[in-house]
Amino acid sequence: MQDRAPWWLPDGHSQTIWAALWARPGTGSLPTWHRERWDTPDGDFIDVDWLQASSPARPWLVVFHGLEGSSQSHYARAFAHWALRHDVQLVLPHFRGCSGELNRAPRAYHSGDHEEIHWILVRLRAQHRSAGGRITMAAGVSLGGNALMRWAAEHGHAAQAQVDAIASICAPLDLSQSGAAIGRGLNRQIYTRMFLRSMKPKALAKLAQHPGLFDRKRLMAARDLYEFDNVFTAPLHGFRDTADYWQRASAKPGMGSIRVPALALNACNDPFIPADSLPQPQDVSPQVTLWQPRHGGHVGFAAAPWPGTLQPLPEAVGGWLLAAAGGPAPEVAHG
Repeated sequence: MQDRAPWWLPDGHSQTIWAALWARPGTGSLPTWHRERWDTPDGDFIDVDWLQASSPARPWLVVFHGLEGSSQSHYARAFAHWALRHDVQLVLPHFRGCSGELNRAPRAYHSGDHEEIHWILVRLRAQHRSAGGRITMAAGVSLGGNALMRWAAEHGHAAQAQVDAIASICAPLDLSQSGAAIGRGLNRQIYTRMFLRSMKPKALAKLAQHPGLFDRKRLMAARDLYEFDNVFTAPLHGFRDTADYWQRASAKPGMGSIRVPALALNACNDPFIPADSLPQPQDVSPQVTLWQPRHGGHVGFAAAPWPGTLQPLPEAVGGWLLAAAGGPAPEVAHG
């Protein structure tokens, strides 16, 4: 991946904000996603969006979105353009409550949700194999990337039964350091406020659905993700508190156990993932490739010239996944 940014995006903040607000995901029109609703093993549901390839036997790419993301996120649409160009079937499962409709169960989703990742990948692999497919790949962005790497670490060699290659993109692999960083200074004013503006109303809707689930006053008083997670995310998902959640859900401590080809892409100027928190070669297994370019912000890998697209991100990551999975060369098929 090119280690330079356009002159008009000089730092991590500008690269991050540009990508989220103004980037073009690709060129040409994007067909409408096809949505399916899946019942979960615990009586809840998730919504799964699809973009079909020319044949279901073509390679599949499963993309797990980030915090409060969806199939409409800028990176999801960029991967959709890539999938159309290379005739790859794209699958985007929404974490619970992120598809536009509140889920039924008290639980929501969290950064280390490897159990949810597992049942999704098991179902998709079986479906792909039944259609004659051979190559199944998975990528996770930000929160979804940490959860995917956490899953791969948890399952070791057994992960090879479900996927042929995985990638994390701008994932907070050390949640404690990233959580502290997003709660400070300019990060707190920009990104923390943005996330809480979406997360608090969802939590209140969950409280109305399940009265007594948590303390409303404490949630409304939360001013950063640490406080929010203490009231909502940690206790609802079996963690003692935020510190316990961030420690146990982080993928980095287990990345030495990963036994499936894996790519971890993190820009060193990501505003809320400190460069000194990123895994180093001694922290990961030989199956893990580390890409740590100087530029890119948080999912803000831009193509010049102005106004630019996010095309470098899916091209680089998608190409790596196809090569690592033993799939066909990424020739342009259509689009």
